[in-house]
Order: sequence, then C-alpha cells, then structure tokens
Amino acid sequence: MIKKISLIVAIFLVATTSFGQIFEPIKWSFKLKNTSATTADISIQANIDEGWHLYGLNLPKDGPHPTSVVFESIENATKVGDLKAPSKLQKQFDANFNMELNWYTDNAVFIQKIKFTDASNVKVIGYVEFMACNDQSCLPPNKKPFTLGSSASASSINAPKIVSNIEKLDYWTPVIDELKSFGNSAGTSDNTGLWYIFAMGLLYGLLALVTPCVWPIIPMTVSFFLKRSENKKKGQRDAILYGLSIIFIYVVLGFLITLIFGASALNSLSTSAVFNLIFFTILIVFAVSFFGAFEITLPSSWTTKLDAKADSTVGIVSILFMAFTLVLVSFSCTGPLVGTLLVQVAGNNSIVAPVVGMTGFAVALSIPFSLFALFPSWLKTLPKSGGWLNSVKVVLAFLELALALKFLSVADLAYGWRILDREVFLAVWIVIFALLGFYLLGKLRFPHDNESKHTTVLGVFLAIVSFAFSVYMIPGLWGAPLKAISAFAPPLYTQDFNLYNDDVHPAFTDYDLGMAFAAEKKIPVVVDFSGFGCVNCRKMEASVWTDPTVKELLKKDFVLISLFVDDKTNLSKSYQMQENGRTTTIETVGDKWSYLQRSKFGANAQPFYVMLDNNGKPLNKPFTFDENPANFVKWLKVVHN
Repeated sequence: MIKKISLIVAIFLVATTSFGQIFEPIKWSFKLKNTSATTADISIQANIDEGWHLYGLNLPKDGPHPTSVVFESIENATKVGDLKAPSKLQKQFDANFNMELNWYTDNAVFIQKIKFTDASNVKVIGYVEFMACNDQSCLPPNKKPFTLGSSASASSINAPKIVSNIEKLDYWTPVIDELKSFGNSAGTSDNTGLWYIFAMGLLYGLLALVTPCVWPIIPMTVSFFLKRSENKKKGQRDAILYGLSIIFIYVVLGFLITLIFGASALNSLSTSAVFNLIFFTILIVFAVSFFGAFEITLPSSWTTKLDAKADSTVGIVSILFMAFTLVLVSFSCTGPLVGTLLVQVAGNNSIVAPVVGMTGFAVALSIPFSLFALFPSWLKTLPKSGGWLNSVKVVLAFLELALALKFLSVADLAYGWRILDREVFLAVWIVIFALLGFYLLGKLRFPHDNESKHTTVLGVFLAIVSFAFSVYMIPGLWGAPLKAISAFAPPLYTQDFNLYNDDVHPAFTDYDLGMAFAAEKKIPVVVDFSGFGCVNCRKMEASVWTDPTVKELLKKDFVLISLFVDDKTNLSKSYQMQENGRTTTIETVGDKWSYLQRSKFGANAQPFYVMLDNNGKPLNKPFTFDENPANFVKWLKVVHN
C-alpha cells in the first residue's frame, strides 16, 4: 500500500513541478433547498473536469481515499436518514491498486435530508473530503469546507438562483380554461369512479351480512312479516317497501354526513390525526370484542321501544320503524364498515360519492332481508346460529385488526410521526394473517369457540389463502412493491431498508422550487397532486410508475413534483385567500397544495396529474386514475409529438 501511495504522490509531484501549475479538476457547489415548511435538502454537487474522476463514498480497504461528507455542526435542525448519492457510479478494475474501484465522472450529487421547525434559524457547517485522479496521476486528498443557512446567505435556503425573467413568472396563475381546451381528463372518468364506489359499497354490504349482529335479525324480520301479511300481494308489497326503506335510511345517513361536513371537509377530516386515531381505537375495541373478551350491545331499551313501536303502528310507518330497528340493532357490526366506507370515498371530494357508496352498501344489505320478507319459508333452510357464527366473528376480528392499522398509518403519514413505516406495517400484517391461518386450522382457540376435533375442508382452503397472503408479503420487508396491497400499505419511501430500486421518487415536493428548477433546466413538469390517505394514488405509484417506460420518461423528460394535499405540517406563518366569495385560511402545507389544485386547475380530487411548461401553462389534458401503464405512457409522450 505504501508503495502505491508513494507512486501516486511521486506522479503528482512530477506533474505539478513539470508544468508549474496547481490542478483543481473538481468544482464544488453547496445549496440548502426547502422541500417543505419543515424539511430541506443539503445538496452538494461536484462538477468534474473531462478526463478526471471522483471516487465514491465506499471503497475497499487499502484503496484510494473515498469521498466523505462531514457535518461539523447542524444548528436548529436534525438529519433525516443517511447521505444519498443518486448520481451514477462507474466501476472498473484499477491495476495501480489491484482492486475494483468506483468513481464518478462529469458530475456527482450528494444529498442529506434535514428537518427543522424554523428554516430561518438553520445553520450547517461541514466539509467534503475527497480525492481525484485521471489516467496518469492522482491528487492527494483534499478538503472543501462549506457553511449554509442563516449566517451564510439570506437566500441559501430558498429556491435555486435563476434568471431575472423567470423570477417574475407567477406559477399560480389559473389555467382552468386552458385545461378545458384540451378536452376531458385522461384516465378514469367520474362516472367510472362512481361505479367503483358503488361496487365498493356493495362489497362492504355483503360483508355486513355475515356479521354476528345482522344474522340474528333475519328471524325477527320473518316473524314481523308473517304477522302483518294479510294476503300474498300485500306481503310482497310490504317486503319491497321494507328493502327500499333500508336503502333510504342508509342513503340519508350518507347524505347527512356529507352535508354536515362537506365533501372537501370530509376529506380533510379523513386525514385528521384525531379522526383516524378514533377509528383506529374503535376497530381495535371491536376486534377485541369479537375475539371474546367482552360483548358490545346497544341499550336494550332502545331496540325494545323501536320494536314495540313497529308492532303498534300500521302501514308505511311500521315498515320504516322495522327498517330503522334493523339499522340500529346491527350498528355495532355495521358501524365500523359504514365509517370505513365513508372515509375511503371521502378522497373523491364529491358530494355524490358518499351517497353512491351508501346506496351500494344498503342495496347489498337490503336484498336478502327483502327476499326473506317475500319468502318467509326460506328461514328453515338457513343454518342455525352456533359455532360457525362465532368463527365468523373471530375472522372478522383479525380483519378489523389489519384494517385498523390503515387508519393509524394515514395519521402517521400526514403528521410525519414515522412510527408505522412500511416494514413495521407489513411485519404486523404478516403476523395477523399467519395467526388467522392457524385459527382456521383449529390450532388457535378463543373463549367462545366450540371444541372441534376436526378441521373443516373450508377451513383448510381459507387457511391456505391466509398463509399464502402472509408469504406473499414477506419480500415486502426488503422493498418488493406488493402491488396487491399498495392501496393499504404505507408508500415505499417510508421503508428504511429497501433493496428495490425500480420505484419512482419525485424530484421535488415543493411546487415553486420544482417549477423554478424546471425553468432553469428548460424541462417540462409533471405535477402530481397526491395524498397520504389516497388509496388510488398508492395504486398508481405501484402499478403505473414502476412500469419501465413510465419510469424512464418521468426521470429523463420531466421534473416530477409531488404535492400532498393532506400534509398536516404547519406553515411557518398562516395566511388567508379569497375563494368563491369566502375567506380560506391556509395553515398547513396540505392546505397550500389543496388551494393550488383548486384555484389553478379547478380540481380537488386525487390522484390528479397535470403537465406544465416552464411558464406554468398546461401541455396536455389532466390525467386521473388509470392503472393501465400504456395510457399513462401515451399521455406523457405528448411532449414528443
């Protein structure tokens, strides 16, 4: 090793004394750039002269000096994660050192994320230690100091310096009319979205049918209509009216919730820490109850009075009371399902969406009761309540535990707590579904379970599904995308240990900084309006952005800016804007991006993608939810036409 270093130093001394000059093949620049109101990137860039190279961060022992970044002090801020080096490394065997080395040519970028409470008080002092070589000689290790932040430069934590005419552009100018001139949005239309919401409601309604709170109401329904049916035609009419009454009650419930909170307010509420933690707690409590720890029942006086009222009244009113009794008695099981449905459709930001979802839920729930009201004799064909129904309760308990984590995850992401990163979420889900598999095989029993000497055939098949699902999720601990559960799991960027490198990360999470950078580089922009609680956003990122063609286009041809409209990070200073004749207070980062989407683009649903030029003008129609990568590629390639 000493001989090798001596040789390098000798070559360097010969080169410098022969030509009488000092080489400086590496030019360094340092910037502190905001990525949100409380986060920033320390960006360190090396411009490398032609023929020279800069060694990487990790080199073999006894090799040349690797590049290292030392932060001597970071005042009023803390580091987030490790130093990142996104630039491409070249690897080659070096005969001088007799080992394989890696280095950068042309340029290299190193990024360290930091977080803080007040950007104006941040100060960073450090240095870069590095070594540069060309094909003939190497320079000795050198240090380049830097100081960034409050005392370094008043503008060091702001947007990149750009030419004066770019600085005068207002990237917030509305372009709603320009977008309309391109025609309807590409991707899923609103009608298709509503059909999807209706189907989701149907699914939740069918799930509610097998809950322990709903099943016992069937005999009560049959008894009620047997007593009140004077003739066949009247019985059929009352049965149909009964089904419509159930639908009416649930739809009115959805409409009132939307009317009280408002479409946009419901979406904001759905990412509130308090709201999500309440739902998380409710689902945990219901799960523990279904496991057999205790029984949740509504006050008997409520249902008794309603049932008596149904028997004492006549005509339509009595049927409405009977339908309301069904809703009230079953609420302890259907409540979490209804709440979950309303939270999921809240991201649609449409006053119609919750109503459509509740219609689907009510239709699925009402049809069986209407049929049993029409044909009371069918009751004899139903299996009796017993051990099987308790097994259904326990299975639902496992599913509610898994679903509860989704609510905790939304709050965790929106507020940046980082207590439920992706690998933690997946680890808990793997355990939950593995335990469910053992339960279905009869290897795990709870207090109210009956003794069973044999595992049922259905139990075996369901256990296979549950175990297979657990095995499917295991690679996700190392970064596998797991597209099947992308709508539920936290995004990949929250994972600390990730061997998967095909996911796409935005270049900026700040609109103004991203637009300024794109203008400086003369590159068009794709603005991604997203949300931490947006299910379809996660689906797009996992199914579409990972497509090789989409990934290449986004990285090479565009500056990708992702804006999270439910980011609860407080701005350093709130401000007010006039919107539709009323004053809107902008307090959080999410408020800011949500207002931008509404005021500039006339939209408030996510995901929402818009393509802009360097003046902030649209280049194509907006793109919404569509899981077909080919359609997204076609939309991106408009810049080549």
